[in-house]
Amino acid sequence: MFSNPIAVSSPFALMNRLLLHPLLLVSCVAMGSMAPVVLRSDPVRAVPSHLSRQSFVADAVARSGPAVVTLETARTVKRSALSGVPQGLLMDPLFRRFFQMPGGRAPQQRVQRGQGSGVIFDSRGLLLTNAHVVEGADTLSVELTDGRRAKGAVVGTDPLTDLAVVRLDGTGPWPTAVLGNSDRLRVGDWAIAVGNPFGLENTVTMGIISNLNRNVSQLGISGKRLDLIQTDAAINPGNSGGPLLNADGEVVGINTLVRSGPGAGLGFAIPINRAQTIARQLVATGRASHPVIGIGLADGPNGPVIRSVQPGGPASKAGLQPDDQIVSIDGKPMNDAADVVSAIDRKGVGRLLTMTIDRGKARVEISLKPMDLAQMKS
Repeated sequence: MFSNPIAVSSPFALMNRLLLHPLLLVSCVAMGSMAPVVLRSDPVRAVPSHLSRQSFVADAVARSGPAVVTLETARTVKRSALSGVPQGLLMDPLFRRFFQMPGGRAPQQRVQRGQGSGVIFDSRGLLLTNAHVVEGADTLSVELTDGRRAKGAVVGTDPLTDLAVVRLDGTGPWPTAVLGNSDRLRVGDWAIAVGNPFGLENTVTMGIISNLNRNVSQLGISGKRLDLIQTDAAINPGNSGGPLLNADGEVVGINTLVRSGPGAGLGFAIPINRAQTIARQLVATGRASHPVIGIGLADGPNGPVIRSVQPGGPASKAGLQPDDQIVSIDGKPMNDAADVVSAIDRKGVGRLLTMTIDRGKARVEISLKPMDLAQMKS
């Protein structure tokens, strides 16, 4: 400690003093007057030993990461010897004779290879992936994170939800992921995507849950029945079928879509609760059932409105009519057509539901049981 202030003639002299002394009392000249300035340097504080430098993401991935696999598929694609020529023209005898094709040429074949991700959810060697990953595959090879390779066989696929179950060939032992509860997710929760984008194995990206129950129709996709988890964790080609983890390393979704072009950077995953329901059906019967009541819907100014009723379906037999406005199902308000589809889907095949509708000025309650989509088509 210095007993008297020390005058500093220049900033360089002050810096020299600071370098030489941890605690320095100085006076500086400002506007022609002396003003005492006290400069203190605090001692460096040690990092508390109880604070870990390890990321929670590393712990989460270590918990379920070993169960994430790479799927390599091969499918045979046939094409005409003269690609781009209409089939009708190929059948024309004058065309054949002109190009010296008296008997025609056998279609050419080529092997198309693809890659995706999956996650083992059952110690019997059962894994979940996307239906589009294994669609049309002649052969299927699965590689684990520990370097092991095994052949895979498709147990069943469900194109409507883009889910598939594959069984590994072998006795294992197989690592399994911890499955979470997607119904407990909140917007803002951590989201960790694991997979093999662009063939880069064991890639981990992180973000948050951006939205829940995002209906696939909002993305301009038809022919699917999905309410998706939206995340900003990077999901790239090759991530399809891999898991979306929460901060505890539990699987809460199956990665399925990525938005490209305008709005790129948005990823989507199938909630694991829905995926488990479909997986159980695929393992048991090789197919999944989808409850329907036989109506066409549109969003009206006051909620979902029935636009068409399929003859012979549950809705027709129960007395539902076009222009009926659906107010609620089993007491739960319906805000749009997506709400109606989700409510019917959750109810399941053959279970009674009660629909409250507005027909003109009258409010009517109608009870009916959904039937399987396959039965409706037949």
